[in-house]
Amino acid sequence: MPPRRAQRPGHALPDEPGLQPGRQRARRHRALVARARSLGAAVLNRNAPCAKDLPMTRIAPRARPLAVALLLALASAAQAQSLAELFEAARGYDATYLAARSQYEANLAQAAQARAGLLPQVGLGAGANWANRDSSANALDGTSNNQNVTLSASQPLYRPANRLANEQAQLSIDISQAQLTQAEQSLILRTSQAYFDVLAAQDTLTFVRAQKTAVAEQLAAARRNFEVGTATVTDAREAQARADLVNAQEIAAENDLRVKRLALDQLVGRGGVVPRPLAAPVVLPPLQPADPQAWIERLGENHPSVLQARRNLEIAQLETQRAEAGHKPTVDLVGQYQVARAPSGVQAIPGYVRNNTASVGVQLNLPLFAGFSVQNRVKQTLALEEKARADLEAARRGVDLNTRSAFFGVVSGQGQVKALEAAEASSQSALEANQLGYQVGVRINIDVLNAQSQLFQTKRDLAQARYNVLLGSLRLRQASGELTPADLQAIDALLAR
Repeated sequence: MPPRRAQRPGHALPDEPGLQPGRQRARRHRALVARARSLGAAVLNRNAPCAKDLPMTRIAPRARPLAVALLLALASAAQAQSLAELFEAARGYDATYLAARSQYEANLAQAAQARAGLLPQVGLGAGANWANRDSSANALDGTSNNQNVTLSASQPLYRPANRLANEQAQLSIDISQAQLTQAEQSLILRTSQAYFDVLAAQDTLTFVRAQKTAVAEQLAAARRNFEVGTATVTDAREAQARADLVNAQEIAAENDLRVKRLALDQLVGRGGVVPRPLAAPVVLPPLQPADPQAWIERLGENHPSVLQARRNLEIAQLETQRAEAGHKPTVDLVGQYQVARAPSGVQAIPGYVRNNTASVGVQLNLPLFAGFSVQNRVKQTLALEEKARADLEAARRGVDLNTRSAFFGVVSGQGQVKALEAAEASSQSALEANQLGYQVGVRINIDVLNAQSQLFQTKRDLAQARYNVLLGSLRLRQASGELTPADLQAIDALLAR
């Protein structure tokens, strides 16, 4: 008689009185085979009852490690930080953003300097000297002291180059503002990336540990079956090999989580940051508007990249006018008031005299020839103007391409999430079918191990796909030029409370 397979708790059928032991074993075997066939039909038929609805009590304990990990994650969410909170911390700590903000303030001060060419210039000068005279005419010998104080002022009346430089400075303020906006958008993405990297690493470690527990149970079952003679040593060795592999994956997942946490801590300037996980069940918001062209046209010419390129073109055009102004005259209003004390220089009036002098006038300067420097300067600025015009067109094309790419990335990510959600349910059903098939002898141990690996890999891929969709939505808003810190509130609404 072949060795009898040990019955597991939760699947034993009650013995009917009056039946011989052999018939009772046959009855149990037929019942298990019928249950396996029913489960297989449920997996293949989408409209059939899901395998989780079948009366199987053995599967629930396998889900306990994952359930416990999820409960612990939800419990720690009360002390965790939201994405918006960590972004505010990063905005006051991140060196890259602080450098960009300091550069913005420096650019504002530099732009204000250009206005000085249109304002009055006032100067105060003073001088004193001592002189000793030794002449053949003894009457002229002696020493003298001279002192003077001069107050001078000038007001540009017609200086086209200065006026154009001031207009260029005002345009450069818009460029500086756009650069600061881009630095802020980059910080939003870097903070979000680091935030979701930690969550993804946590999920990976949770799933690996859950798989480790499931593999350990499968290894124990293989060893028990080998001891009672219902399985070969191959089953136990396959389970041991899978357990060793999962142990290595756990070590790698722990290190990856450690590194991701360090990166987030460094970005926000805090230690031991705990990000809030996504609330369960996860419901990703739909993409609105659903047309990529609508995203491109939302800001249009006010997109930070396009705005910078357009302002650079306008500055280049003004630079050409400045170069042409090298042929034009300049007119200034000048004035001076001087007080001087010096020897009289007249023998009849010994001693020192004081002179007060005031003058006001208009000063004209007209360049006649500068060695063709003005003409060559104009040629240079015209070439730079064409370069700026090409840069503007390149910026527009880049915004169009980046926005469309980001849009289709989000659409593809949403499709992947739906597909992986279906794959998760199918993988769960496949695992349950393989477990039951292993119990009745129609599946081998490696089938169960592979089904477990597929299930947990699908869970990891699904979690990562959800994070990628959220990050993709932020990248889409950045590509369209309208990403702001307020957009993080929509992400926080999806996090656990």
